[in-house]
Formats: sequence, structure tokens, C-alpha cells
Amino acid sequence: MMPLVYATPEEEKIIKKISGNPDVRLHLQNLGFNPGGTVTLISSLGGNVIVKVKESRVALSEELARKIMI
Repeated sequence: MMPLVYATPEEEKIIKKISGNPDVRLHLQNLGFNPGGTVTLISSLGGNVIVKVKESRVALSEELARKIMI
């Protein structure tokens, strides 16, 4: 397992775990990041990332992206 920020661009990965406090986990789950779901890293700039999840593109800070384990 590794944080989402270290994913290879354009490669679909399966979300293994969401860490952080309950509010952070709920926020990420509301955005579509659920264990067992897929996520694709589109681009990364300065640690911040743009990912594709459930046919939507979402921008995440490095801090939030490190809480998503793939």
C-alpha cells in the first residue's frame, strides 16, 4: 500500500484504505473515494493532484491525497 500521491499517472488503481479523522474520511467518501473503488491519477503539481474517480475529476491537496491508500 502507498499514498495516492505516489501513483503512476494514467494508471487505474484500487483504493485500499482511507485514513484520517472521521470528518476527513466522511468528506472523502462523499467525494467518491471509497475502499474497493478505483481512482486514476491525472496530474500532479507541487504535491497537489487531480484524479479521476467515478467518472469525475477531483482536485485534492497533498494532505488529503496522502490519506488515500492504494
